[in-house]
Amino acid sequence: MLEAILALKPDTKVIVASGHGAHESMLRAIAMGAWDFYQKPIDIDALGLIVARAFHVHALEAENRRLAAREERGNALGGSSPARPRCSRSPARSSASPPPTFRSCCSARAAPAEELLARGLHEASGRKGAFVAINCAAIPETLLESELFGHEKGAFTGAVKTTEGKIEQAQGGTLFLDEIGDVPLPLQVKLLRFLQERVIERIGGRKPIPVDTRVVCATHQDIDGMVAANSFREDLYYRLAEIVVRIPSLAERPGDAGLLARHLLHKHATAMKLPAKSFAPDALDAIDAWHWPGNVRELENRVKRATIMADGKLVTAADLDLAPAEVAEPINLKAIREAADRRAIAHALARAEGNISGTARLLGISRPTLYDLMKAYDLQP
Repeated sequence: MLEAILALKPDTKVIVASGHGAHESMLRAIAMGAWDFYQKPIDIDALGLIVARAFHVHALEAENRRLAAREERGNALGGSSPARPRCSRSPARSSASPPPTFRSCCSARAAPAEELLARGLHEASGRKGAFVAINCAAIPETLLESELFGHEKGAFTGAVKTTEGKIEQAQGGTLFLDEIGDVPLPLQVKLLRFLQERVIERIGGRKPIPVDTRVVCATHQDIDGMVAANSFREDLYYRLAEIVVRIPSLAERPGDAGLLARHLLHKHATAMKLPAKSFAPDALDAIDAWHWPGNVRELENRVKRATIMADGKLVTAADLDLAPAEVAEPINLKAIREAADRRAIAHALARAEGNISGTARLLGISRPTLYDLMKAYDLQP
C-alpha cells in the first residue's frame, strides 16, 4: 500500500503505525519511503502532534516548490543539471542593462526554451511595452518585410489599410526574432539600419518612425559558419551578438527531462480537464534513458499523447512509446564512476522533485554525503 500511495502521489506524508516487530517494521517502512513511524498503543495527543508536523512540513515543501517554479519561470529554463544555472545567469544579468540593447540567444535545437528565455528576459527587464515574437522561418520571404516593418495603405496590392509591423508593436518592449538565420540578405540590410539608427520606415512610407525596442534573437543554425560563407552579414551579426547564450538540449541536461515531463503532464491534464496523473517507475526510467533527438518538442508531444491515451492514473513507458536507449559507456573506471554518480544523483533529484531528504533516501546515502556529492558535481537541488 505504501508503494502504491507514493507511486501515485510522491509528496504524500505517510505515517505508519504498528505494534508488531516495531523496530523491524520501522526500518522497513522508512526504507520504503514512509515519512514517520508510530509504535502502538496509540496516544491520540502524541499522534496528533506527529500529524500536525506532517501537515506543516508538507505545506513548507509545497511553498518551496511554488517559489522554485516562480524562479524557474523567471529564468525561463528549469532543471537540476549544471548546464541550467550557467545558461540562465547571463540573461538574468543582462536584463538590468539600459534599453534599448540587443541580445542574441543562439541555440541548437532548444526551442521552445528560446522563447521562454526571451520572455523571461523581457519580464525581468521591467520594460512596459509588449513582448512580441515572430518566427522568421515560418513566413514567406515576400511577406516577412511587411510583417516586421509594416506597410502604408496602397503600398502594394491588397494593402487596404496602414498596418504596424512587429517592430512597432514591440515599442517600449521586446521583439523576439526566432530563426534569425533564415532572414534573406536584402532584409538583413534593413534590419541593420533599424538596429543602428533606431528608426524604421514602413513599406510605401516616407516618414522615419523612431522605435525603442529591445531585440532578442535565436537560431538553430551555425551563424559563424554562415558569416564565413557570406550568407549572413557580418556587421549584422556583431550588432546582434552583444550577449550570446547557448541553450543546452535535453540530451545535455541529465535528469531535467523527468522534471519537465512532470510539469507537462500536469499542464496537459489540467488543460484537458482529466484526472491528475503521474508517471510509473518504468516511464521515468524510459524518459531518463532516451536521448531526445527532437528535444523539448518531442518530449511535449509524447507526454501530451500519453496524457490522452493512458488508461489509469499512471502513465507507463508504453503510453509514451519509449524504450531505453543504448548508451556507450566510457572505459576509464574513474570516469565511469563519476558519470554514474552524476547521473544517479540527477535522476534521484528529479524523482524527489528537489527534496534533499527524499533524494538521499532514494540513493541510500546520508544528507551530508549527498550535499558533498552535489557540490563536487555542481548539481542544484
